[in-house]
Amino acid sequence: MADTSSRVYYDPYDFEIDTDPYPVWKQLRDEAPLYYNEKYDFFAVSRFADVERCSRDWKTYVSGRGSVLELIKSGIEIPPGIILFEDPPAHDRHRGLLSRVFTPRRMNAIEPQVREFCARCLDPLVGSGRLDFIADLGAQMPMRTIGMLLGIPEEDQEAIRDRIDEGLRLGDGSMPDPATSFSASVTSGGDFEGYIDWRAQHPSGDLMTDLLNAEFEDETGTTRKLTRTEVLSYVGLIAAAGNETTTRLIGWTGKVLADHPDQRQLLVDEPGLIPSAIEELLRYEAPSPVQARYVAQDVEHHGQAVPEGSVMLLLTASANRDERRFTDPDRFDVRREIDHHLTFGYGIHFCLGAALARLEGRGRSTRCSSGSPAGRLTGTTPCRRARRPSAAGNGCRCSRHDRASWRR
Repeated sequence: MADTSSRVYYDPYDFEIDTDPYPVWKQLRDEAPLYYNEKYDFFAVSRFADVERCSRDWKTYVSGRGSVLELIKSGIEIPPGIILFEDPPAHDRHRGLLSRVFTPRRMNAIEPQVREFCARCLDPLVGSGRLDFIADLGAQMPMRTIGMLLGIPEEDQEAIRDRIDEGLRLGDGSMPDPATSFSASVTSGGDFEGYIDWRAQHPSGDLMTDLLNAEFEDETGTTRKLTRTEVLSYVGLIAAAGNETTTRLIGWTGKVLADHPDQRQLLVDEPGLIPSAIEELLRYEAPSPVQARYVAQDVEHHGQAVPEGSVMLLLTASANRDERRFTDPDRFDVRREIDHHLTFGYGIHFCLGAALARLEGRGRSTRCSSGSPAGRLTGTTPCRRARRPSAAGNGCRCSRHDRASWRR
């Protein structure tokens, strides 16, 4: 059993802790690197080396029962094809198929469209004296980008986004009902039935068409195409995961740059720093800060036993601020040289959408940093939504509820 003598307490559903969890996470790293929460019966690791180790060891820390605390605890049967919640060999087969259509080349091909969308959102506001970073960009951009890839009409994208978001709401101080949140987020493929049926009769150059036509070898050795149900699962997963986490990244971009005007000025003066700034943003405020794993065999951390059948939380955002890995980790520095962070995961579950997130980051950061140096970000308000393991993005802290205003 983990050492419970430390006075530090961490609760992933507590909004008060969530407002600024970094002091608590630092205590965990220093005093309880293997932490146990009796109320919700989970273990947690918070240091970079431990989170990286658990992320890499998929045989011990499995995803097949879910990567969300409440989902693992519920014992809900997870449908096949949701690669976030799979282990090899099923994971390798399904991820391999998705990797063939969800490629960096395909994502880079839409970069001009992403930049054009940013310009369309932001340019009319030039001279207005104010920009709401979330309402004017963050609430729109992620679903627009996913819509470009999938071939979903712009006029339908907002309604789909809102239905996905509704399933990810969290009440303070309590574990949510996984049946509701899981059904409304990852398994939201029902929203796309009409588009899939249309694409089956009217193929195009989008990702949805590729999924309908892709052939693969299934677990029986049969070469076949995806069923309609399987295509719905893939499309729902892509839409939910891509929308939720990228919205948070946009929100944190606004807030962090507002809190560090000197770093924003560096991006205005030296746009070549934008790629490294994106990596630093991802490290400094991970959009997916917490993941959960089912422990498949007895294991030991820091001389203490974790029994088979336990749930382990991987505090990714804490690991990204670990002093044992990063110098002065609580300082936001767009010039920082980063070997690698853990924001996109590590090992077999490394995020397939990493290239897309970086692409969107380049688009909005380039547009925002190209404005007048006199522009400044102000008026941020802390998000009041817990940094919890959520069904689509495996963690939540910031979303469209953060506010960062652009003033001149």
